[in-house]
Amino acid sequence: MRKITLVVCITTVLVFSCKRERGNIGTELAPKQEKSIKTQDARSILKDYLNDTNVLVIAHRADWRNACENSILAIENAIEMGVDMIEIDLKKTSDNELILMHDHTLDRTTTGKGYVKDHTLAEIKELYLKDGAGHKTLFKVPTLKEALLVAKGEVLINLDQSFEYFAYVLPILKETNTTDQIIIKGYNKPLDKVKEKLGVYIDSVQYMPIIKLGKKGYKELFNEVLEYPFEGVEFTFTSDTIPEVARLHEFEQNGTRVWVNALWPEHNAGHHDDRALKEPDSAYGWLISKGVNMIQTDRPQLLLQYLRDKGLHN
Repeated sequence: MRKITLVVCITTVLVFSCKRERGNIGTELAPKQEKSIKTQDARSILKDYLNDTNVLVIAHRADWRNACENSILAIENAIEMGVDMIEIDLKKTSDNELILMHDHTLDRTTTGKGYVKDHTLAEIKELYLKDGAGHKTLFKVPTLKEALLVAKGEVLINLDQSFEYFAYVLPILKETNTTDQIIIKGYNKPLDKVKEKLGVYIDSVQYMPIIKLGKKGYKELFNEVLEYPFEGVEFTFTSDTIPEVARLHEFEQNGTRVWVNALWPEHNAGHHDDRALKEPDSAYGWLISKGVNMIQTDRPQLLLQYLRDKGLHN
């Protein structure tokens, strides 16, 4: 069964009948000097991702427990500890610039107030990021370009909340020469809707569908991705008794990676990061036993150590 890939050239295409060529990966990514524990660069991680080996670690909003979420420092920390991918969120300013921001408003994570879309980049650059306790820091809100230049050649990057902004994202990916590092996702969208939205794009960015098991229409999406497989698919589920949870191994037969979030119990039927503090086998181990080989986490160092102890990560 051939796999589907999202392709990008002035904006992104799903190729539903064949798997795209990746022969020039080595020229796309120029790895930087090795740091700390880190042992891989983006080329080797992408190869690992495509070949379905190793359990991959995704740092949610980068290393937000030790730095401001979606900040340059959080990205640098995650890279140094050796994660495979960082997840960062995008928002668009009033002058159509892309910044790293999870919320639609500035209030929670910066010293500003109001909607991101109502402020220019220059105005947002005057603000300071807040830490997890809500205190002002010395750090500024980064642009997408600034973040990509830090991560270039180092890790894969999930651009969350980027589906609607992709016409603005693509030129920045091309300018920074980071297209081979990018994964974008669409939530509970049938393939025809994805193709309708992104079908005019033609270069090479990985696309990953998200399926919420138990949600209306999920069985059709589940079977659709089995029939027309992608390189990866993300699942969320509130209960581990949903029949399809026991079928996640089927995607491995198609060479499709399975992504599950360990962030909060509603994503994974209670097999989450906080449980892993005391019962890692009941959290991370359980997910892996079900066929999960990509885990997004708020505790990347904890997950990396667990996987290294099990011989499942470098």
